[in-house]
Amino acid sequence: MLVLNKSNKMASSRRQIQIKEVKDNILVLPNNEYRLVLETSSINFELKSEEEQDVLIDSFQNFLNSLPCPLQMLIRVREVDIDSYVEQIKAKKLQEKETMYKEQIDTYCSFIKQMVSGNKILSRRFYVVIPYRHIGKQNDFATVKEHLHLQRDIVSKGIEKLGMKARQVTSLELLDLFYSFYNPSQIKTQALKGQTIDMLLANTYV
Repeated sequence: MLVLNKSNKMASSRRQIQIKEVKDNILVLPNNEYRLVLETSSINFELKSEEEQDVLIDSFQNFLNSLPCPLQMLIRVREVDIDSYVEQIKAKKLQEKETMYKEQIDTYCSFIKQMVSGNKILSRRFYVVIPYRHIGKQNDFATVKEHLHLQRDIVSKGIEKLGMKARQVTSLELLDLFYSFYNPSQIKTQALKGQTIDMLLANTYV
């Protein structure tokens, strides 16, 4: 497995990424720095009426003014792996007994391939990163977690007032996010799964 191969650049990569570990859905960084990440939905601002746009702008201003801490907003644009999607649809065909439904699956797969032929289909995901620095001398992760969860709840409520949804990104999703950043050529053929993480930890590769 490529992800398990040790690289000569491992040390320099770790210094660049600056992540000590991912614990309880929280990024643990050097110097008592921590990060909690929320994934949010989006709003099509251009499709809103002028009055609705003005309300959104005022609401967003109020949201920024009410923040308990500085935030980082990240938009992640990735190419959708259509081939993988089509293969999943074809796998369902094997479980189908009705001939008519099998033909419809074939027709749908052909339609999808023809529609995206020569074009890239992009997906956009939106993230809000909540930072926290623990000032205490003792490494009290329970206190860190409590502070971050409090800030998370405040930020989430502000986002919901804008008409969007927010949820905390899990540990595996955080690892997958960074994995896709630094391994864009491998992400299509070798997705990061919980089983892979267990193998990495068991063999002390991280």
